[in-house]
Amino acid sequence: MPSPAASVPLQIVQPPLEPAPEQALAWIGDAVLALWAREHILRTLGHLDTPTFLRLTSNAFLQSFGRPTRVEAEFGLVYQQQGLAAAFAYIEARLLPIFERQEAKRRRQRR
Repeated sequence: MPSPAASVPLQIVQPPLEPAPEQALAWIGDAVLALWAREHILRTLGHLDTPTFLRLTSNAFLQSFGRPTRVEAEFGLVYQQQGLAAAFAYIEARLLPIFERQEAKRRRQRR
């Protein structure tokens, strides 16, 4: 059964457009994304999985959502304004549905 949050559309945050503040937020957002990805992989797979981590955090994957620096800046902004738990929830809502679809497709293609 989906959680109540799953029925609420994700509100995409808007980091500043100026390059320096956006890059600073992206730098933080990249670290938050890396921590979320590692915890997610350990929680769901039960072991370290570097290839999955790299797919989940790569610029090629983030480009599915927009310019990677901008996407990471979103994560950094949510973290700064609302804390780590909110940033994790935001990342999960923003990235996980697409990543899971891509991973399912990857598994089907490997058969």
